[in-house]
Amino acid sequence: MSELAEQLEKLAHSSPHWTELRYHRRNSQSLQVQKGLVKQAKSSITTGVGIRVLAEGAWGFSSTSDLSQSSLEKALKQAVECAKSISQMKKAAVAQLPAVKLAKGEFKLEGYEALQKMSLEQKLQSVLQAEEATRRHSPNIQSATCGYNEMFEDKIVVTSDGANATSRLARNEFRLSAFASHAGEMVQGHHTVGRTGSWECLFNQYSLAEMSEEAAKLAIDLLKAPRIPGGLATLILSPAMVGILSHEAIGHTVEADFVLSGSVAAGKIGQRIASPLVTLQDGGMVRETPYGGGDLLVDDEGVLAGTTTIIKDGILNSYLHNRESAALYQVEPTGNARAWLYHDEPLIRMRNTYIVPGALPLQEIIASTQDGYLVDCPLGGQADATGEFMFGAQKVMQIKDGKIVKLFRGATISGQAFEVLSTVDAVSKEFKLDLGSGYCGKGQPAKVDAGGPYVRCKAVIGGIQA
Repeated sequence: MSELAEQLEKLAHSSPHWTELRYHRRNSQSLQVQKGLVKQAKSSITTGVGIRVLAEGAWGFSSTSDLSQSSLEKALKQAVECAKSISQMKKAAVAQLPAVKLAKGEFKLEGYEALQKMSLEQKLQSVLQAEEATRRHSPNIQSATCGYNEMFEDKIVVTSDGANATSRLARNEFRLSAFASHAGEMVQGHHTVGRTGSWECLFNQYSLAEMSEEAAKLAIDLLKAPRIPGGLATLILSPAMVGILSHEAIGHTVEADFVLSGSVAAGKIGQRIASPLVTLQDGGMVRETPYGGGDLLVDDEGVLAGTTTIIKDGILNSYLHNRESAALYQVEPTGNARAWLYHDEPLIRMRNTYIVPGALPLQEIIASTQDGYLVDCPLGGQADATGEFMFGAQKVMQIKDGKIVKLFRGATISGQAFEVLSTVDAVSKEFKLDLGSGYCGKGQPAKVDAGGPYVRCKAVIGGIQA
């Protein structure tokens, strides 16, 4: 892609305004099997260039799928005209972007070539086998579904002030669901995983056979499980539950565009918002866990995607920034500008968001819990700019006198994120990113991951239909 990078760089430098050109090629494949039948097998390729300019204090954006020189020049002209039109209506002008260290060269994450060499037939055969194994686990399993998705991402980001970064990565995800029924009741058990890397990295924690068995066993166990009573309780949140709390209820409130709109985190830098045991980070890579579902080496503004410590020992330390918000707050950009496709403008988005592990073994935390619940298997939920949240959990295990004694059939947990984090009194040394199969929505999708250690805290828990 070096010739295209040179072409884009020349065009950026020919512009009298700050200019960003972002080439993006995505090759996607998707497979889905249900009851032994292939329900979906599709492939798509999307290619184009998005062009963004800062002219007369306003942003202008245009895009094209035609990579010819004339088409790119036309799209650049349209972006400039758009910026100038907007500038006439804006009350406050966008300041010129200050100089920052920008990415140059090639940035490639491991696994791209290996995944590309594996045939689609091999992947489909694995999906078929996993679905069949899940469905045949027990007579109580009425049906099962299995899906596999992958995306090969090739990008070039060039800016008129020095970025020239070529990146390549592959993201994939595997989903298994089992549906069990008895006496007219039906419940679902699932197991999902998402990574950035090769086929093998999907199964570096659980084999495909273990994923299949776990999904089926959970569905069968939930059939016999009672509903949970509600109220304020001591909870040990699994890495997946910590992840959804970290991403949805905290991460969005510290994205600088949300902060500027008045989120609960506004004006709280340097203030205590959590227990001293809590350190929360967002990183392009996570040292404790390779192949995170949100892994990224360089963002869509050409900024290196390092690690940002959002909360340090309970103190709010930083927001997440793109170049514009970083200039406004007079800090360095954090590498969080991301666009879903070439025709989308970059927004401030998370990558891998997680609480840093502590020193206690999980078993020690359980043993020191007299009355509480171990909460796992998130079912989604909602959170808002105030930090108020409500999340579903499929698997809730009661703890009495330091021992797990009973499985309950699903629950909701709710509260205000910063208040819940202030009650944290134990953080495990075990750590996992566990939401890589999910997508974040914020006007456009984004592949992210989230997780952490097991965390003991207090929140309101209530029963739901599993």
